[in-house]
Amino acid sequence: MDDTRNTGYTGSYVGKKRFDTYDAVICAILTLWALLIIFPFWNVIAVSFATEREFLQTPYLFFPSAPTLKNYQQLLLDMRILIGYRTTMLYEILGTPYSMFLTTCAAYALSKDHFPGKKFFLFAILFTMYFSGGIVPLYLLIKDLRLMNTIGSVILIYGINTFYMIIMRNYFLTISPAMRESAMIDGANEWRILVSIMLPLSTPILATFSLFYAVDRWNEWFNSMIFIRNPQITPLQIVLRAIVQNLSFSQDRVGQPVEMLLRFAKGVQMAAVIVTMLPIMLVYPFVQKYFVKGIMIGAVKA
Repeated sequence: MDDTRNTGYTGSYVGKKRFDTYDAVICAILTLWALLIIFPFWNVIAVSFATEREFLQTPYLFFPSAPTLKNYQQLLLDMRILIGYRTTMLYEILGTPYSMFLTTCAAYALSKDHFPGKKFFLFAILFTMYFSGGIVPLYLLIKDLRLMNTIGSVILIYGINTFYMIIMRNYFLTISPAMRESAMIDGANEWRILVSIMLPLSTPILATFSLFYAVDRWNEWFNSMIFIRNPQITPLQIVLRAIVQNLSFSQDRVGQPVEMLLRFAKGVQMAAVIVTMLPIMLVYPFVQKYFVKGIMIGAVKA
């Protein structure tokens, strides 16, 4: 028998759940909010493919009437882009495994029950989340280590994100200690337990923080701006910043006219945004399924 026959309810049912006016209002608000978030990003894409004339007529574009790749062509004509991509890819290839190795080892060690000085080391690591030596001591340290103007100054300076390490430690704590004990009885050492048992069971958290570290490395610019002066190892973010700034100048410092290839400044700026975001965005679909599981499980047990 239909339970709603005598209730006077006139709403519809979606998946055996009542869909009433309140739900419709919530959906409308969320849809509007989503459009407000998506439109600026879509407008960046549209402007990057638009001509200057069309942009001046309609700054807020949905679809350019005559799409063109000229903005991207003009952007990629600058050889500094290739240098930036090369340097940033080195940050990714060398820096992400380096950070993951340190984070995983520290998290595993601090997740063990019988670890000498465990509380002291955990407190010392947590202390760095709230206090640091500052930029000047860091600069002097890099200078004394003779790492100025080297890729190592950027890669080595950012080893572990303390927040990531704590969540990974909590994730390791959710794995039954009996598995470690069984492996130790079979003669496995700590490295074998970590590689053969802990890491295969920690795929969600490893995928999540690998992506987080990769994004951090891809967006690296602050340390590069401080420690690197060699234009041959300038990262992508600094290169794009310099290109965008140069768009507003048509003369050099002594007043001599220079050739200006990048004529539609706004279009090239939007193209630079897409060029910067696209590579790292392509990685998200492959690890997205691990995000919620990795973060939630790692945050359950303190």
